[in-house]
Amino acid sequence: MGQTKKRVLVAMSGGVDSSAAVCLLKEQGYACVGATMELYGTPPEALDDARAAAERMGIPHHVLPLCREFEEQVIRRFVEGYQRGETPNPCVDCNRYLKFGLLHAKARELGCDYLATGHYARIVDDRAGGFRLTKAADLSRDQSYVLYPIPRSLLGRTLFPLGGLTKPEVRAVAARAGFANAGKRDSQDICFIPDGDYLSFLERYTGHPFSPGDIVDLEGKVVGRHRGAAGLTLGQRRGVGVSSDRRIYVCSKCMADNTVTVGPEEALYSTGCAAADWNWLIEPPVAPFTALVKTRYRQREQPARVILEGDRVRLEFEQPQRAVTPGQAAVVYDDIGAVLGGGTISEVFQ
Repeated sequence: MGQTKKRVLVAMSGGVDSSAAVCLLKEQGYACVGATMELYGTPPEALDDARAAAERMGIPHHVLPLCREFEEQVIRRFVEGYQRGETPNPCVDCNRYLKFGLLHAKARELGCDYLATGHYARIVDDRAGGFRLTKAADLSRDQSYVLYPIPRSLLGRTLFPLGGLTKPEVRAVAARAGFANAGKRDSQDICFIPDGDYLSFLERYTGHPFSPGDIVDLEGKVVGRHRGAAGLTLGQRRGVGVSSDRRIYVCSKCMADNTVTVGPEEALYSTGCAAADWNWLIEPPVAPFTALVKTRYRQREQPARVILEGDRVRLEFEQPQRAVTPGQAAVVYDDIGAVLGGGTISEVFQ
C-alpha cells in the first residue's frame, strides 16, 4: 500500500508567488488544497486568478470570507495605531491573526497537515533546537521580518516553498505551469490603501478629518502647520510643509497637543527601544544576550543587547539607530539569519 500523501492548505492570493508555491508542492508529492482570503479591498480579479490557478493545478479551492476579522484585527489596529501617533505595520497583524492564526485553524479543519504560503523565507529543522525561521536564500526578497509572529509551535506545520528561490526562478515555475499570472506585477502598497494616501483613508474610516496643528522646531518655535499629524511619519523629509535652508525631518509627534516636531537628521537617532507583544521563536532566554536587530523592513541588521524586562523586551543598540518608530516591528536575528523573536516597538530611548 502506498504512503498517504501529506495534505497542505496553500494560501492563494491570485498572485504569481502563491500559484508557483502550489506547483512546487505538487511536484514534491503533496496533496494541495487552495484557500483564498476574501478581505476588505480584495479585487474580484484576484479571486478569479486564484480560482483559475487552482483549477489549472487540479486542486480544490476555497474562498474564505474574512472581511470582518480583517477589519477587526488589521484595519482597526492600523487606524488606532495612527491615532496614537504610531506607524503600525498591518502586514505583521495580518500574519499574526489571519494567515498564521485563522488559516492554520482552517488547515486543521480541512484535515491538512501543513499550511503553505508564498512568502520568501525558510523553515529549517536543526534537529537539536527544533524548527527555526530563517531568511530566504534571495535576501532582496526576504520577508522573515514580517513573519516573526508565527507561533513557535506551528513552525513545524508551516511550509515556505519559495524560500530557496529568486523571483525570476519563481516566475519561471509559474510560466512552466502555464499560469496566466506568471508576469503579474508585484503589489507594493498596503492592500486596503492601494493609492498610498494614508491620511485620506484614515479620515474616511473614522468619519472625521484630522485637525491641522503646529509644526515646531526642537526649541518649540512654530515653523509651520500640518494638516493632520497622523499623515506624517518619523524620518519623513518630503511633503512636511516647512521651508528651510537645510534638510529637516519629522523627529516626533505629540498627538495630545497635535504638534509635529522637526529637526536635522542627527535628531532622528536613538540609543535603544522597548518592544511589547513579543513572540519568541526559540526557548525564551533568561539572561541578556547580544544579537542582531532590525527595526525597519529594509534595514540592515544592527548589533544590540537584548534584555527581558517583564512582559516586554528592551533593545540597546551598539550604535545609535535612525528613525526607530513606535508601531513598527523590532525583530532579533542570530548571526546566521535565524529569527529569534520579535515584537512591536512601544518606546524609543534617546
